[in-house]
Amino acid sequence: MIDSPVYPDELELLPVLVERAGFGVEGLLATHADWDHLLGRAAFPRAPLGCAETTAARLAVEPGRPQRELRDFDQRHYVERARPLSLPAAQPLPVPGYCEVGDSELELHAADGHTSDGMAVWIPWSGTLVCGDYLSPVEVPVISAGGSLDGYRATLARLRPLVQRAEAVVPGHGPVLDRERALDVLAQDEAYLEDLARRGADAALPPGRSGSEQRRLHAVNADRLA
Repeated sequence: MIDSPVYPDELELLPVLVERAGFGVEGLLATHADWDHLLGRAAFPRAPLGCAETTAARLAVEPGRPQRELRDFDQRHYVERARPLSLPAAQPLPVPGYCEVGDSELELHAADGHTSDGMAVWIPWSGTLVCGDYLSPVEVPVISAGGSLDGYRATLARLRPLVQRAEAVVPGHGPVLDRERALDVLAQDEAYLEDLARRGADAALPPGRSGSEQRRLHAVNADRLA
């Protein structure tokens, strides 16, 4: 399982859905160390967690941070959970590199810029790209603390040839995209980041991503680059 849903009822349903689909979860992958991508253990408590070496390092130097941020989220949104999040020591994976799944391999590609760490996962047998917090049609590109504008742009450039081959692109926020829609979002994100670099807070937001929360995220981006 790559990344995770967030709410308890979603996590409780996952083992049932997996069983009905005829699959088994042998391990978890996280595209990066933000808390909302680390909740797979709530659904599959015995599964090992793998991530990029940069993500494993970030988790090691920020012990307890995902749990604190999850607790803050739950308090703000009145969410109750049966138990606190338990995170095992993550298995660091070389990125770029590969991760074996049975007789096949996942391709792991570096994806920093949104944060200081991260990877995107290419699933060659289905033509699927799982890209973490990139290529979202509902959220502006977010440069978090530790991320960088140059890193984000470099990641988009690395993702482009994968998107051009993809049958489906799965962003961390928003619906699954087909190739054409994902390429549109990628172009919009590149244009936004270029405008952000030139004009800061006056940059134009991507089409369809100009609500109050997206304006707040844009303001945070502009402050970080100021």
